[in-house]
Amino acid sequence: MEPVFRLTNAEARLAELLWDKAPVASMEMVRLAEQAFGWKKSTTFTNLKFLIGKGLARNENSCVTMLYTRDEIIAEQSCRYVDDTFGGSLPMFIAAYTSSRKLSPEQAAELKRLIDEQPGDSDEAFDHRDGGDSHG
Repeated sequence: MEPVFRLTNAEARLAELLWDKAPVASMEMVRLAEQAFGWKKSTTFTNLKFLIGKGLARNENSCVTMLYTRDEIIAEQSCRYVDDTFGGSLPMFIAAYTSSRKLSPEQAAELKRLIDEQPGDSDEAFDHRDGGDSHG
């Protein structure tokens, strides 16, 4: 199954909780979500089911873990936004961004550094997590 990196606000909230606490027992996750968000058990498990269905989390033997890091999901969401909104053109995104905001010298230097350090082919696809194996 190919992972789906688009999260609803509720899914993103649960993912944030899991990144901070996982691995976590499923009933402990319910308790944490009730404390943090005021969610009922059914709401927590519904959102967990969605994260699992999207291939982003796992609940195995009542132990819940995320299969992708926060940075991996943010990177994929960012790429999809640029693809969907700007036809994949990062220069068009930056032009749109800077049309209403001026980059600070620090931001401009950081962008230049990122571009200069970019390897030749950066089109690395995300892998499916079918266990505890590492990505790459």
